Amino acid sequence: NTNIYLIPAAIIIQIIRLYFATLRSKPKSTANTHYFCTDDEFVYENFYADFGPLNLAMLYRYCCKLNKKLKSFTLTRKRIVHYTSFDQRKRSNAAVLIGGYAVIYLKKSPEEAYRALISGSNASYLPFRDASFGTCSYSLTVLECLQGIRKALQHGFFDFENFDVDEYEHYERVENGDLNWIVPGKFLAFSGPHPKTKVENGYPLHAPEAYFPYFRKHNVTTVVRLNKKIYDAQRFVDAGFDHYDLFFVDGSTPNDVITRRFLYVCESAKGAVAVHCKAGLGRTGTLIGCYLMKHYRFTAGECMAWIRICRPGSVIGPQQNFLEEKQAPLWLLGDNHRSQRAESQLISSMEELSLSPAHMLREGELTDGVSAPTQGDKLRALKSRRAPRPATTGTLRYHR
Repeated sequence: NTNIYLIPAAIIIQIIRLYFATLRSKPKSTANTHYFCTDDEFVYENFYADFGPLNLAMLYRYCCKLNKKLKSFTLTRKRIVHYTSFDQRKRSNAAVLIGGYAVIYLKKSPEEAYRALISGSNASYLPFRDASFGTCSYSLTVLECLQGIRKALQHGFFDFENFDVDEYEHYERVENGDLNWIVPGKFLAFSGPHPKTKVENGYPLHAPEAYFPYFRKHNVTTVVRLNKKIYDAQRFVDAGFDHYDLFFVDGSTPNDVITRRFLYVCESAKGAVAVHCKAGLGRTGTLIGCYLMKHYRFTAGECMAWIRICRPGSVIGPQQNFLEEKQAPLWLLGDNHRSQRAESQLISSMEELSLSPAHMLREGELTDGVSAPTQGDKLRALKSRRAPRPATTGTLRYHR
């Protein structure tokens, strides 16, 4: 019952030492073979029944670990075998790690890496599911994760030679701002600010002012709020940031007007755009995904994979199917945008999507429609219960 699979097969020409295995028990390294496992080292922090993919920091740390082993003098003549257990969830996460390494460092296509992962008698991989409570409506595959990594790499969304893993791990924490870059220099996803910086029921809340120094340092010029009004938007405006309200109900999908307004705001922004809803996961990931499909021709699956690798838990429930449905029309819209074939028509249509006050939602309309805890409330609460980590970089400056 011990199977070892080369990952990928074409690597034999370049590196004949790297293997991937699914084993029932822990093996012992030999004079010719070095075994290692990351199942208990890189662990996904779930919300509900979601279990991956692992985040960008874990992918980075894995790549560093594997590069170190491949360059190690003591392991020079040994096979390097990354093994995983028959736990289907750990196995899928391990497959994305080594498959991602093959894509990033061995320059293999996602399809080449995935073919090797399913070669021989190897069983298929359990698809990932979203962070919803209930039936999963979209199965995100290992292959889509590898394709998302490849697409992000091609567009320069990450560079592991200059990646600051400590900063990533610091700011993703709730107590340090709960923010993640989806597209560096363009899209920052974060949890919705509150009127005051405080700890409420064990949950750290941050006022708008807490984000100002970080936003200025990273050229964030625009803030888009997708949830109901909790803080006064004027606080961002007075600090020199553009602020827009594009509300739609927690857990739902945006209508075409909201989607087009969001795209127009982001296309017109002078710098990076910071997007938030309540938890900065569902609505936030959905609209950023629309931009990725229009401007970078990501598939819906690639969008969800990459956004979740950057910010686990993003895009939830029907929002997944919404991205599937919008993929084709957004690709077409993007093709027209890039080719400028319909430039005058696009300009005319944008005039109809003016962001003047008359077209913005009135304050009284900014409501999720329910008083009970929403999906965003529950996700934020679950994330806040995670054990804090030691500070490794600067913190947000808090202003009361």
